[in-house]
Amino acid sequence: MDRATYDRMAEIDQDHWWFVARRRIIASLIERHRPKPGPMRILEVGAGTGSNLALLQRYGAVDAIEPDDGARAFAEQRSGLSIKGGYLPNVPLDDGAYDLIVLLDVLEHIPGDVEALACLKDKLAPGGRILVTVPGAPWMWSAHDVAHHHQRRYTAARLRAVFGRAGLRTRYLTHFNSVLFPLIAAVRLLGKVTGKEGGDDAMPSKPVNAALTTLFGAERLWAARVPVPFGVSIAIVAEP
Repeated sequence: MDRATYDRMAEIDQDHWWFVARRRIIASLIERHRPKPGPMRILEVGAGTGSNLALLQRYGAVDAIEPDDGARAFAEQRSGLSIKGGYLPNVPLDDGAYDLIVLLDVLEHIPGDVEALACLKDKLAPGGRILVTVPGAPWMWSAHDVAHHHQRRYTAARLRAVFGRAGLRTRYLTHFNSVLFPLIAAVRLLGKVTGKEGGDDAMPSKPVNAALTTLFGAERLWAARVPVPFGVSIAIVAEP
């Protein structure tokens, strides 16, 4: 992503409804599908501005990778962690080291998604798992995807196939951001018709932001338990 997008994320990722609610859903997925009880060794690939690091630190010791220099510096200041730079597979990581590896809306940015996952598979400890979230519904491709430098959006079938080709078995897969799916789809389609440019990163008013946080965040009650067949995003938990 470009510098302006990272800077905008740093401004809003603590309060914007999408980030807040997504963290609640990620927490439910970790708690339901964690590979073992107790503290884990965790790797976040593509930490961005570090908005997920405090959440991940609740579950154990966290290492992180972020290739963008500015975002990495911000994430280090925010978290107190030393974060690795560079791109996979050229980042030094120990084989068999991690109980949980997470890529949270990162895989869609990587040209070689199969190769990246295959590299990370070797970094899992015995019994370890990978948790990934990606944008779904390829027909929803819009200026938002262009602005965020996405390579693709995924269908559930394509995501399963990518993991399979990387030597990973799908343990759990679900769509999420399903409650707001009709509204978001309408906004994206309207943007296509009107020629809208740029991402959907505007901070709504406090009442609207609170309402959207509540609606989206409520999905934490079922997202990790009951697979949903549609939604703006997809989450997958996989293992070798």
